[in-house]
Amino acid sequence: MSAFVRYTLARLGFFVVAFVVIGGLSTIWLEWNAVTGLWVALISLVISAIAALIFLRGMRDEVALSLKARSDKMHERFEAARSAEDVD
Repeated sequence: MSAFVRYTLARLGFFVVAFVVIGGLSTIWLEWNAVTGLWVALISLVISAIAALIFLRGMRDEVALSLKARSDKMHERFEAARSAEDVD
């Protein structure tokens, strides 16, 4: 599985866990409706983003390196194709 997919699944997992916890806590004090669901989703998004920023640094660096390698490979192929056209 690629680094990007693992990182994305980890971020999604953080969001789901935060949503379940915040949603569970909110049902204690509030009645569940569309507005409550929206607030729970927004708060969960912020909490999961902060948690991912702290805990997924290694995975994020791995994704950045793999994207950089892919970009360099594509750039080399582009330059090779461009130089092949200039041979005329």
